[in-house]
Amino acid sequence: MAAPVEFPDAVDVVRRYLREALLARGLDVPVRTRVPDPRPAQLVRIERVGGSRLDRITDRPRLDFECWGPDEGAVADLVKVVRALVFAIPGWRGAVAYDVVDVGGPNTSPDPVSGQERSSFAVEVSLRGRTLAAP
Repeated sequence: MAAPVEFPDAVDVVRRYLREALLARGLDVPVRTRVPDPRPAQLVRIERVGGSRLDRITDRPRLDFECWGPDEGAVADLVKVVRALVFAIPGWRGAVAYDVVDVGGPNTSPDPVSGQERSSFAVEVSLRGRTLAAP
């Protein structure tokens, strides 16, 4: 019998990477899994919305990204940077992420509650699992 394989929390891996990468570019933009109340003028939200295990050691979650900004130009600039950084995750400090595939977007989708400018896009990220530790 093959050893069981566990996979990392895709949202946590990408959220930590993206927050660090944005800060390295001087962009102090929160990267969250939930929208805080009150919501800041700029925000990036990541959510896993599916995906599948490709093989014994590869998980390929679909991640949706939402980017808010104070105006259309700010959102367009933020989503360009966030998307570029997401595609650069393979190789990040030996991260388990080794491939990113575009699934959709970016597209404009103003916040339905506040009307604030928002844009979204989706990717699938290939993540390498590891053998589950023995009990």
